[in-house]
Amino acid sequence: MIQQTAREFAETEIAPVAAENDAKGRFPRDIIKKLGELGFMGMLVPEQYGGSGMSNFCLVLALEEINRVCASTGVTMSVQNSLVISPVLKYASDEIKNKYLPKLATGEWLGAYALSEAEAGTDAGSIQARGVKDGDYYVLNGTKSWITTGADADVFVVMVKTNPEQRAKGISAFVLDKGTKGFSVGKKEDKLGLRASSTTELVFEDCRVSAKNILGSEGDGFKIALATLDGGRIGIGTQAVGIARACLEASVAYASEREQFGKKIGEFQAIQWKIADMATQIDAARLLVYRASRMRDLNLPHTKEAAMAKLFASEVANRVARDAVQIHGGAGYLKDFPVERYYRDARITEIYEGTSEVLRIVISRACLQG
Repeated sequence: MIQQTAREFAETEIAPVAAENDAKGRFPRDIIKKLGELGFMGMLVPEQYGGSGMSNFCLVLALEEINRVCASTGVTMSVQNSLVISPVLKYASDEIKNKYLPKLATGEWLGAYALSEAEAGTDAGSIQARGVKDGDYYVLNGTKSWITTGADADVFVVMVKTNPEQRAKGISAFVLDKGTKGFSVGKKEDKLGLRASSTTELVFEDCRVSAKNILGSEGDGFKIALATLDGGRIGIGTQAVGIARACLEASVAYASEREQFGKKIGEFQAIQWKIADMATQIDAARLLVYRASRMRDLNLPHTKEAAMAKLFASEVANRVARDAVQIHGGAGYLKDFPVERYYRDARITEIYEGTSEVLRIVISRACLQG
């Protein structure tokens, strides 16, 4: 039912405007609001806070359908559920949960996750943004980069160093509101893909945040970030599966209609083999995502499995998107056909939420250390 509801919504509400939103770089606020009304923006929030109280596996089912039609909308939904709601639900005080979760659950408030900086992407332990304790407050200074939903979010989960001498162990996590004095949204990035999703800088200039807004305890930030990113990687792995599936479906349709040398191009073995490889790789990627989501639901260690799912699915998405453009030939290079957008959107999946290179480090360490 969840899968079918998401599919019907994506096809009727998102598909008609996805290309235009991409072309204009327009954030689909009205669509996000409707997703919230359906319960998709707060799928992991328990019913006591007004959420759907569903599992990570249910989230994966819905995310694939949304990303199949529009990856920009999909990443907004993924960040909301996996990178914002998840750490607030797991690490915030009851007071903070009661303040933020009900409005996040309905999509009335949108969330963003702020870890990366210009000089600290993959090497998140080297962030320079500071948080200095001042009585019942922390004073935040610094700049965050590449923040998804940055221009449109109402709630931000922010990582800063509260004890620089401790490097990664000196990082703490806070949740704060848009409009907090000393906090502003900086430059909006002009991106290759995901153009209907805002990506921005965040600037903190003597921004005072109540100590009550800390997630966990001081110094828990990096641990929280890693645990949260496991869920984020499952989300982006799902996004990659959705994009790849869209590419396959478009390729099958085109190969069944396009004629060359007196017959449909789908009758040529060269095209048939591409289709076969695409379908097989997508199924394998989906199963890796399903496994990781099930393990997360069961509270089993799943850092390696989440990394595997995201690594494999993202590389599959890029291979499949490339082949989809190739199958379409010159038409695939035109904005008149959706595979051009899928190709651009797929590229980021190998970069954010952990590059393919760092994911291989995560996986190999898990294997070698037992």
